[in-house]
Amino acid sequence: MQTSPQTTSVTETASAPATPRSGFVAAIVTVIAAAAAVWAAQQGLNSYLVTLLALLFINAALAVSLTLTNGLTGLFSLGHPAFMTIGAYVAAILTFSARRKGSMLPGLPDWLASTELSMFPALLIAGLVGGLVALAIGWAVLRLKGHYLAVATLGLIIVVQGLATNWDGITRGGAGLSGLPRHVNIWWALGFLVIVVAITWRIKYSSLGRAMMAVRENELAASCSGINAARLKILAFVIGAVMAAMAGALLAHLISVVTPKTYSVLLAFNIVVMVVIGGSGSITGAVVAATAITVLSEALRPVEESIGLYGMSQVIVALCLIVVLYLKPGGLFGSGEPAFVRRLFSGRKTQ
Repeated sequence: MQTSPQTTSVTETASAPATPRSGFVAAIVTVIAAAAAVWAAQQGLNSYLVTLLALLFINAALAVSLTLTNGLTGLFSLGHPAFMTIGAYVAAILTFSARRKGSMLPGLPDWLASTELSMFPALLIAGLVGGLVALAIGWAVLRLKGHYLAVATLGLIIVVQGLATNWDGITRGGAGLSGLPRHVNIWWALGFLVIVVAITWRIKYSSLGRAMMAVRENELAASCSGINAARLKILAFVIGAVMAAMAGALLAHLISVVTPKTYSVLLAFNIVVMVVIGGSGSITGAVVAATAITVLSEALRPVEESIGLYGMSQVIVALCLIVVLYLKPGGLFGSGEPAFVRRLFSGRKTQ
């Protein structure tokens, strides 16, 4: 009898015995190895490739955060770009030079116009604002299910873009905010990815994660067993939004600009494709798919420009999605993690 990917993800959390210390040591060694690789990349690669590597890390973090929201809890949210836009503008306004705010952003209140923060507190505030917005929106839209929720969160992107475009005194309208201080480098991106993966992994392999997956599999049965499904879905939605808002803030300060259309519906499509190809609920799959799609898109960009066939990379990404879903409907890794990854980082012996 075959076992479904979802069943596999539940049984893997019950594998024993557990040796958490070995998993923690493996995680530390992996982070040190990644830091060494980043240091080597800084020494041997040009600035464009180093920036591309930082972009890859942020994209992987976004895919993992959407895995937490959609993959573990079974929601179908497309709202990540909306929270990224909110986070990017909040952080940009807070880090923007106080001398330029008076002329460029005349609609700001005096206390905000005179405020100029460093990147770390601005990043935390951006995540907090994104989380509060998600909490307010979540109570309304999470009553919807399936494609109704997808349409509602898609509408959220349009609403946020409209506000950013028309709120001239605060956001400079369609021109956006350019010349942002380039506070973020590849080390910020790597650190953010590590934190997002660690939080998501910790949630997935905890009683909270098992409750989320129970809601995903059968919300009615989960509710009958005492699980507050509505509260769990709100929690997953808010955590994912906080991560997305912080990712938007980091990306804006990596490329030094943010406009109302920097984080668009197309980005929502790409992030969802990363999650679906990797396997909805698989952290490893999200990282692998984000890496592959980011590299593929950047590799095809010169080809698009040389032959004038713009959008070709998106067509190829869509074809890859169709092929993967045809061959492996559950994605590359289903909703679980590869056995060696699970054994390495969970310190558990697979059965």
